[in-house]
Amino acid sequence: MSDAVPDTDPRPSIDPGLVVAVDLAHAAVASAERTLLSLIAQVDRCGSWERLGARDSSHWLAMRYGLSEWKARRWIVAAYALEDLPGLCRALSDGSLGIDKVVELARFATPQTEARLIGWARGVSGAAIRRRGDRALTPSPTEVVEVQQARHLSWWTVDEGRRLALEAELPAAEGAVVVKAIARLANRLPVMPGEHDDPPSVAARRADALVALSSATIAADPDPDRATVVVHTTLDGLRTGGNAETDGDGVIPAPTLDRLLCTARVQAVVEDDAGNAIGIGRLSRVPPAWLVRQVRHRDRECRFPGCGARAFTEAHHVVWWRNGGRTDLDNLLLICSFHHRLAHEYGWSVRRSDDGSVEWRDPGGVRYRAGPMPDRRPETPPLDPSERGRRRGRSSAA
Repeated sequence: MSDAVPDTDPRPSIDPGLVVAVDLAHAAVASAERTLLSLIAQVDRCGSWERLGARDSSHWLAMRYGLSEWKARRWIVAAYALEDLPGLCRALSDGSLGIDKVVELARFATPQTEARLIGWARGVSGAAIRRRGDRALTPSPTEVVEVQQARHLSWWTVDEGRRLALEAELPAAEGAVVVKAIARLANRLPVMPGEHDDPPSVAARRADALVALSSATIAADPDPDRATVVVHTTLDGLRTGGNAETDGDGVIPAPTLDRLLCTARVQAVVEDDAGNAIGIGRLSRVPPAWLVRQVRHRDRECRFPGCGARAFTEAHHVVWWRNGGRTDLDNLLLICSFHHRLAHEYGWSVRRSDDGSVEWRDPGGVRYRAGPMPDRRPETPPLDPSERGRRRGRSSAA
């Protein structure tokens, strides 16, 4: 009698031929990535990034190909390092190592150590290679500054605006401060009714602590323009108690809005049925704080194609103030300080259409388009029926 356990998994087994096909596709992609890194090094040597609307080569890569600037910088470093690492080049070209592992190895591999490191890297994760590199490298003063400059905090809404998601990256020392502050406050917060028998998770308590820290900071802020939350609603919505929307695209249910209006500092941006706030026309060149908030609410990030910067953004007059432009929402555009300088001092121009689309042109008047150019290989013109018949006849005769 056999003791074998029958296979009850309803999923079909993977066809070995399919695995081979995936391996071949991976090798083809890896080979193309090796070529890509070689070309990136050549592009980096060219410079003149302001002509392409970028601060440097990593900024250009990020905008053109949708990479994070962190990854773009790593790719540039790897592109130069691979010029002296033939073994690592072969490992990427034949697909025996993926690009993520190669980029991490290129940080600390040498011509003398690369063969041994390649064998080791095949059996470990990319995270293990990254940790070894972090330990092996003594950061230069420039790299220390880069770690500081790479810090970020981002947020976006999910679940149709009912929840807010956060993502942050901080230098280790500053991150430890944040962790300690949140952990300490999380232990002191009172438990809400109904949670004594089923206490919230540690992660939920940390979320409550972050909200409490933020609320305390706003409460102590002497700025008269401060607000616990900025809500966007209509006059009819205020009268009837409807839902409202936050600056971050989140939705505030009517009961929650009632609570905020009762106790919190709330500033409302009241809009018409088309979602437009009232501007101030030619009364002032400088937009008031409420109008800048509306610009940020509409544009979210720098409107230069592909830039995506949210820090150091400014409200720019599309038709300049000295040329008769108005300080109204439809004449203001959110752009970062770098692209603001391009618009005013480097000959770039920008135009905003009625439908909200934005068009940038370089100093030569050529329209800037984000992303790689479409395939421009000439198309073979279709054959007419008589030509197709003649070709089929020649093929049959052959």
